[in-house]
Amino acid sequence: MRKDRVAFLRKLVDAPSPSGFEQPVQRVVRAEMKKYTREVRTDVHGNVIGIVNPHTDFRVMLAGHCDEIGMMVMNIDDNGYIYSSGIGGVDAAIVPTHRVVIHSEKGPVLGAFGRRAIHLARHDDSSKGGKLHDMWIDIGAKNKKEAEKLVSVGDPVTFAAEFAELRNHLALARGFDDKVGSFVVVETLRLLQRKKLSCGVYGVSTVQEELGLRGARTSAFGIDPQVGIAIDVTHATDYPKCNKNIGGDIKLGEGPVLHRGANINPVLGDLLIKTAKQRKIPYQISGAPSGTGTDANVIQLTRAGVATGLISIPNRYMHTPVEIVSLDDLENAARLLAAVIEQLKPKMDFTP
Repeated sequence: MRKDRVAFLRKLVDAPSPSGFEQPVQRVVRAEMKKYTREVRTDVHGNVIGIVNPHTDFRVMLAGHCDEIGMMVMNIDDNGYIYSSGIGGVDAAIVPTHRVVIHSEKGPVLGAFGRRAIHLARHDDSSKGGKLHDMWIDIGAKNKKEAEKLVSVGDPVTFAAEFAELRNHLALARGFDDKVGSFVVVETLRLLQRKKLSCGVYGVSTVQEELGLRGARTSAFGIDPQVGIAIDVTHATDYPKCNKNIGGDIKLGEGPVLHRGANINPVLGDLLIKTAKQRKIPYQISGAPSGTGTDANVIQLTRAGVATGLISIPNRYMHTPVEIVSLDDLENAARLLAAVIEQLKPKMDFTP
């Protein structure tokens, strides 16, 4: 991946975006979209929409959600310790001893989830997991009064984990679920900016997916597309103790994942696979026996129905501060999307 694209990805991933508080990352997305589109707008829900070739009635929507899991400040006790609740699917088992950042109106406040040292833990409960609401964030405050000068109830919290490159074109960060989706949306718009298209392309960095696909629901209704493709992450199963009989055989660096199942329009699904083969773009296949739990769910069911597809990026250790993806998979996802969109024509019939 080119250095400037890695720099954009780093900036995107490091910007905080817990569900409901996506403004910092959306500012990054908006600034980048402006370079490659005719129009960029933000709707009342917070979705950022970049448009290529807007003057056509045949509309294609791309959706990658920018929100990440996080926490929210719920209480500050008399000793200045802070208690929180999860925003999205936070696994309480991974929380203790992690550094966090509380994003307050006065600026970022560094803290850490404390845990009793093993020396002080009882033998009968030292290995037991706890509830998130029983865990505390220590910001070094002397008491409640001092803590309240820095943070407030309702402030969002994210893990203090930044983007880093690993070997073999892999990268490590929090929030790849699903800032890589927003990244691929922007990259696709970049690849299409000088192409002659028969459709309008609406690239959406959607919000609040982790709370129930909320941003995709409202933006899809507003755009009213004939075709919609979501870009999200899926579970890589190429590390120890993963059951491939449940998750399939999905590897980092082997290409984006295409899906088969009820959430995927058969005509569009076949076009994605056919195009990948023709352009020699590596891809993997995953079965989706029900709804996919992604923005594709609500896009498909918008208004009278939308021909919907899904491209997924293999992701190790999802919903942790150490998610790992392949930069090659991101590039290939954008290449595939651009190649498919170039082929779309207004009179195409997506009826199964």
